[in-house]
Amino acid sequence: MKIRSVTMFARLSLPPDASTIVALARAGRSIVSAYETAGYEVQTLRLATSLFPALAALGSEQVAVEAASELEQACLDAGFDFTSLGPAEPAVQHLIPEILARTETMFATSHLVNPASGTIDGEALRGAARIILAAAEIAEGFGNLRYAALANVAPGTPFFPAAYWHHDKVAFAVATESADVALRACIEAPDASAAHAHLERLATSHGQRLAAVGDEAARRHPLEFLGIDFSPAPFPNAETSIGGALEVLTGQPLGAAGTLAAAATLTDAIQHADFPHVGFCGLMMPVLEDSVLAQRAAEGKLRISDLLQWSSVCGTGLDTVPLPGDVSADALAAILLDVATLSVRLAKPLTARLMPLPGKVAGDPVHFDFAYFADGGVLDLPYDERTRPIGRLSALSLAGTPRRR
Repeated sequence: MKIRSVTMFARLSLPPDASTIVALARAGRSIVSAYETAGYEVQTLRLATSLFPALAALGSEQVAVEAASELEQACLDAGFDFTSLGPAEPAVQHLIPEILARTETMFATSHLVNPASGTIDGEALRGAARIILAAAEIAEGFGNLRYAALANVAPGTPFFPAAYWHHDKVAFAVATESADVALRACIEAPDASAAHAHLERLATSHGQRLAAVGDEAARRHPLEFLGIDFSPAPFPNAETSIGGALEVLTGQPLGAAGTLAAAATLTDAIQHADFPHVGFCGLMMPVLEDSVLAQRAAEGKLRISDLLQWSSVCGTGLDTVPLPGDVSADALAAILLDVATLSVRLAKPLTARLMPLPGKVAGDPVHFDFAYFADGGVLDLPYDERTRPIGRLSALSLAGTPRRR
């Protein structure tokens, strides 16, 4: 098991105060060192904030994009690997594609569900669809790696792109790369019940060790330690595949009967493990980041409907999903509406990181020269443009619907 990220959370101002960013990075590196001393490899140090209101106040798109670029350089100089600007309101979402094009380590998001009312925001759905289409023109579709649409994701989630922060206090949290732990639990267990118990024990053991280091770091600096997101993020090899864990548990290829139950089993084990939880703490199913998921996509055996179904019982939603390059804004809005609807009805955080690939059609092979991606295939996206797009709604309130007995 590795630590995917130690993520620092802080409010920042513009223009960026270099001394503040340096101090945050110094504290972050000290925390990274503490985890390395405890025996964990830490892959990245990240910074999450919420700066789109400040960017919008700068008055012009050019000035805002330049400010984001300056912030990126200040963060890189200080020692941060990646920085999240947080969610953009609909009025300033047009800044996101240009910021993504001008930077290499900046991430951005937008809300599909209004955080204040809990209703699905139709304008935000369509805005997110436009961002995805514009970002698809960056680096042959790779630009969408750094953008996600959020539904009911709270501040303090350490995984990117979802991470953001708007509180005065400075905090940090840990995100794990622990699909190998889930795979081990499935391989070593004779059945689903035993796998659940084994994974719960392993997650508790690692989680409590990570928490002890975090608590000590919080006292030393001082900072607030938010906890651990033990979502078993994969790495694209056979030893660290959550898709592999699911197939071991079911004895069948992904998508066969039992896959949903297997996903729920592993998620439930993580959620019952005894450590300070933060973020998703559920199964991650990123198509291009997982060797088995990517292979099933390349074989044409993975569908959007499968991923949505599994999202109802597991973790993060639709993640690094390769789509045809000619996908329309209406089709994207319809997918985003499904994600938002699942999130609202089930009262759980979900995200959508969709990746239309220019010039690609369903079934085409996918390759990026990126260590965290496996070779996959473009998923089919059935959608009839002649029908009335449901994504044209203005707002939809689905939360709190009473259940009749």
